[in-house]
Amino acid sequence: MKPRQPRGARPPKSPHIPARSGVSASCVALPHGPSAPWPLLLDFLAERLNVVNRDAWAGRLARGDVLDDAGRPLPPDAPFLPGARIHYYRHLDDEPTIPFEESVLFQDEHLLVADKPHFLPVTPGGRYVQQSLLVRLKRRTGIETLSPIHRIDRETAGLVLFSLRPQDRDAYQALFRERAVHKVYEAIAAHRTDIGFPLTRRSRIDEDGGSFFRMVESAGDPNSETHIERCEVRGTWARYRLSPVTGKRHQLRVHMNALGAPIVGDQFYPTVLRGPEDAEDFAEPLRLLASSIAFSDPVTGMPRRFESRRAIDWPAT
Repeated sequence: MKPRQPRGARPPKSPHIPARSGVSASCVALPHGPSAPWPLLLDFLAERLNVVNRDAWAGRLARGDVLDDAGRPLPPDAPFLPGARIHYYRHLDDEPTIPFEESVLFQDEHLLVADKPHFLPVTPGGRYVQQSLLVRLKRRTGIETLSPIHRIDRETAGLVLFSLRPQDRDAYQALFRERAVHKVYEAIAAHRTDIGFPLTRRSRIDEDGGSFFRMVESAGDPNSETHIERCEVRGTWARYRLSPVTGKRHQLRVHMNALGAPIVGDQFYPTVLRGPEDAEDFAEPLRLLASSIAFSDPVTGMPRRFESRRAIDWPAT
């Protein structure tokens, strides 16, 4: 597993730090005190942000890719200044290409609705930066202030909402915090003839202690709820309509797996077939689609409803 970004790294608030190629700079406040023994900024970067090696950091400094808080490039021999804020642009030399395209279903001055393909992460992370929905959309629209209002898994296709203006962001995010959004997903899984549908699955979902990227149902008060309907049957497979009330990570995947009907193409449930850092098999997507979303727009007051134009493929019978 790659080292995580250090505490203190965050999107910059300085107006002097623009995005580059759709990527906003990350910001780090340099530490004070005895824990700051580095003569040069390069020494700090090589030790504390060691996902990138020393030679690569030296190259970034030489190219002007590391900035001070006023947006001025810092040279390779810049001294370490405790308490200073520095900004850098995340870049991956060997980033995999996701060979599928997103589409924009709606855009006004407040809101953008994207229809995401499978395999594309919503935001930069891990081994993906340019190959993320947010960065692609920033490059496409030129809107640096674009920000996701909610997230869906990288493996899931379908609708993702973005705020265009920082002053609107909290109002839209509050819809999800207050469960004022009606979301519907479609999934394909085994046709379970021994289970009566529709049903509601409530359970407690926690992070798997043995695998940081998986979630598990555990004992305790429920913290997740999903309404599940069976809509169509084709041989041994069925298409299900999933309406989550809560938004726990991997909730729909965990709930379907708990019913003995893991979603077709799921690489994590019931067992790990391919880890987060393993190469993708683009021929075997997760059959899960964020198909529709409806809410009352908190900025304009208008009723909103959006539907994905994508469809999930049935597996071979």
